[in-house]
Amino acid sequence: MNELSDLIIDDVTIPIVAAGSGWLAVDKPPDLSVHNDPGVDLCSLLNRYFSSHPMDAETFGVTDFGFHAVHRLDRSTSGLMLAACRRETLSFLATQFQARSVKKNYRAILHGRLNPAGPSEEAWGVWDLPLTKKAAGRKNPEGGGLLRPSETHYRILDHSSHYTLAELRPHTGRRHQIRRHAALAGHPVAGDKRYSPSRAVKFLRQRRRFQRLGLHAYAIELILPENHHRRQTLSTDRLPVEMQRLFDSDRG
Repeated sequence: MNELSDLIIDDVTIPIVAAGSGWLAVDKPPDLSVHNDPGVDLCSLLNRYFSSHPMDAETFGVTDFGFHAVHRLDRSTSGLMLAACRRETLSFLATQFQARSVKKNYRAILHGRLNPAGPSEEAWGVWDLPLTKKAAGRKNPEGGGLLRPSETHYRILDHSSHYTLAELRPHTGRRHQIRRHAALAGHPVAGDKRYSPSRAVKFLRQRRRFQRLGLHAYAIELILPENHHRRQTLSTDRLPVEMQRLFDSDRG
């Protein structure tokens, strides 16, 4: 295996974005749990692969500790995911997420034409409606119970006839925060079975053959173990094929 080639495990392809001493950054496919499906989730697949490929395990510095997720990413969301296979590395990286010092960058296809937040489409806007800590549903995306301050920054990257391609940066960590804020703004994420109208999900599935959530964890900025003094950005570089195809096919 080349240093940064794809891993193919049980017919699941997991691209490696970057790697370092005791950690991997992978491009998680959609509809794959990170650690809630023992035996078939992302961490299980990584551990199974390296346990059966000892030479690759040696190349990547995999230890008996095995791979553990550094942070969270919803099952239905694709994109950048960090996993660590050393205790000290896991602690070093996870502490930054817990302190909210990691900058997260997402790409999403949103229903409708989202208006620019300022004089140009490059201007950043803010969704700051409060949300509950727990996930909700399409009838009440904000959730029932105690509402907490929540903030998502967004800007427009492009428009098609019926959709907006947006860049989003969550500044708080409520569950499904981007999806809930987008729904409350009247521009739910394409393919979102939980927060967008069911008829829209059905249309995309049947007429556009789009059967995933249109949300992708595109990049993160943080300090890596190899360099304690300089922040670095890891990125998947491109929009997933299914999302790009949907957006391009909707251009007027």
